Amino acid sequence: MINRHLRVVLAEDSVVLRDGMVELLGARGCEVVATAGTAPELLAAVSGHQPHVAVVDIRMPPTHTDEGIRAAVEIRERAPQVGILVFSQHIEAAWASRLLADGAAGIGYLLKERVARTSEFVDALHRVADGGTALDPEVVDQLMRGAQLGRVDTLTPREREVLQLMAQGHSNRSIAALLVVSERAVEKHVAAVFTKFDLRATEADNRRVKAVLTYLAEQRS
Repeated sequence: MINRHLRVVLAEDSVVLRDGMVELLGARGCEVVATAGTAPELLAAVSGHQPHVAVVDIRMPPTHTDEGIRAAVEIRERAPQVGILVFSQHIEAAWASRLLADGAAGIGYLLKERVARTSEFVDALHRVADGGTALDPEVVDQLMRGAQLGRVDTLTPREREVLQLMAQGHSNRSIAALLVVSERAVEKHVAAVFTKFDLRATEADNRRVKAVLTYLAEQRS
């Protein structure tokens, strides 16, 4: 399968790394339509250029804490059609959970030191731009840490099918339409998944995200 031409916005505050990534991505058939060194520049670039995917570092000026991933969450809310690939040295579990709150479709989170080849990074870009996911196993493990989650193989075939569609980013209404069942039936299947994974409703935890992470973790094992 031939990868399509990708339009990319690149947010990275290190000029040397940013310029190097522009050159590498260009050589791999991706068009970097804009670069950004700050979160406001990133938001403006995405709004102005409507890329297929935005590559985002977590820590950007002025505080170098979580400006980048905050901007990624905002992009997700404003322009859900834009894929987001977080590319960082750090894992921010709380903000990553917010980024994944509506599903993992079109979301990637890779750690810089664990990407061994440029081809891996470009493949992840295409996967995210096409609505797939690219989550580093260490990121998944961090997000799942402390959760006593069940196994996917405890689900019925229909429950597993519903969970798979959740992982692709579909809402309950969308899942109902795809499976040609009522939305109430989907809600019952989702509730069964939560019960089997021992995911109780709390203010702090997003059960849908954790269920999806469980699914993704077991797909790679």
